[in-house]
Amino acid sequence: MSTLIVVENPKRWPIHVPGTEVVAAREYLSTPRFSEMRRAKVFNLCRSYSYQTLGYYVSLLAVARGHMALPSVRVMSELRHAAILRVASDDLDELLQRSLAPLKSKRFDLSIYFGRNTARQYDRLAQALFEHFPVPLLRAEFVHEGRWRLLALKLIAGNDIPENHQAFVVEQAQRFFGRRRISRRQPARYKLAILVDPEAIDAPSDERALRRFIRAARKCDLAATLIRRADLSRIAEFDALFIRETTRVDHYTYEAACRAEAQGLIVIDDPESIVRCSNKVYQAELFERYQIPCPKTVVVHKDNMQEIGDLLGYPCVLKRPDSSFSAGVYRAQNEQELVAHLTDMFTDSDLAIAQEFAKSDFDWRVGVLDGQPLYVCKYHMARGHWQIQKATGEKNRIYGKVETFAVDEAPKEVVDTAVRAAKLIGSGLYGVDLKEVDGRIMVIEINDNPNIDAGCEDKFLKEELYMTIMRSIRQRLDSDVHEQAGNG
Repeated sequence: MSTLIVVENPKRWPIHVPGTEVVAAREYLSTPRFSEMRRAKVFNLCRSYSYQTLGYYVSLLAVARGHMALPSVRVMSELRHAAILRVASDDLDELLQRSLAPLKSKRFDLSIYFGRNTARQYDRLAQALFEHFPVPLLRAEFVHEGRWRLLALKLIAGNDIPENHQAFVVEQAQRFFGRRRISRRQPARYKLAILVDPEAIDAPSDERALRRFIRAARKCDLAATLIRRADLSRIAEFDALFIRETTRVDHYTYEAACRAEAQGLIVIDDPESIVRCSNKVYQAELFERYQIPCPKTVVVHKDNMQEIGDLLGYPCVLKRPDSSFSAGVYRAQNEQELVAHLTDMFTDSDLAIAQEFAKSDFDWRVGVLDGQPLYVCKYHMARGHWQIQKATGEKNRIYGKVETFAVDEAPKEVVDTAVRAAKLIGSGLYGVDLKEVDGRIMVIEINDNPNIDAGCEDKFLKEELYMTIMRSIRQRLDSDVHEQAGNG
């Protein structure tokens, strides 16, 4: 894959980075060689990204050509919106206040070179801003008005880099671009980032499973690297992102998926799947529309909460729209408990989900990838509890036992129902939870980012489970290359 640095005037670009080509913006836009290039990473370092400028068109046409552009057109737009800057300032408030607290002045400018700053005390802030706004050369302007806040973000042109910063910029450029080069001697054709949180209590894959993913990736000609939240500024280095963290829409995992997809990466879980799986209200509507068997379900709001007892009876199950891992899911034994739980839920959401209580000793879980069943498990309830997981403290969990089956040995109705439900979400990797009550199979919910732990979900397929997922990512990457070639 070619790596292009696009600037208005290459003669003014002071940095030479081996393995990259410096190209004039007009040449990139008008020369057939670049429009016919099948795969390229384009680092747009033009002086302006304003609408219809050369810089704007470089990133716009890069996307049309199937090239990976940094920054994307969306990020260009975000740089100009004060509301988005305020949101970023709020998100980073704690780090911002801590980083700038020693300053005595009322204004401060921070130069960000490929996600780094020359002063170590500002490096974390620089990296965090780069995560929000992945622009190679950027100047952040802050103002102190009782508290520090982000005032503006502006581009730094190559010839505007102070002379005493140029050696640092060269170093960071080499670091940044050096990780992106794929030489002919390199065994892996593609680079895969696996996003993890080693501190998470409910991580969807344990350490042994992650090692097996990495080993399977290698066999599929993928160079896999475990990355954390702090590494998201490096997303453009990779060709694909595999998220092995619990995802939410109001969470950096969703932002990571969006940014990766916008930059042309293959993403599992993709943003659309995260949105659809994260919201139980959406799924309730989906199941009803497509006649997916499920427990009797009611979308609850403040005006109909008093009717739930009559509609569903007691006990009934109440769910926050974005609940996961049994968290945010409650059982109401009577009207008093129902009102208490819903009142609490309505402080964060206008809607909630109420379902009839389907008593069972276990849940079925069917893993589905690319519309095909991958594994089938029975998750038994935690001892003395009505769910498969029981929290006994902030960091302590008790789980029920797990039984794993070959797909063709599991009940056909369970597998077929799960696959039909998963296809309504997309073609990603999903875990479909079902219950079997009095011979009736019912879908409870569809999860993106399902658990895959060593010795549990992989107990039957073993290494082949990890290979199947990695082969899917490899096939998506190859298809993407062929599609770009066809468009070229």
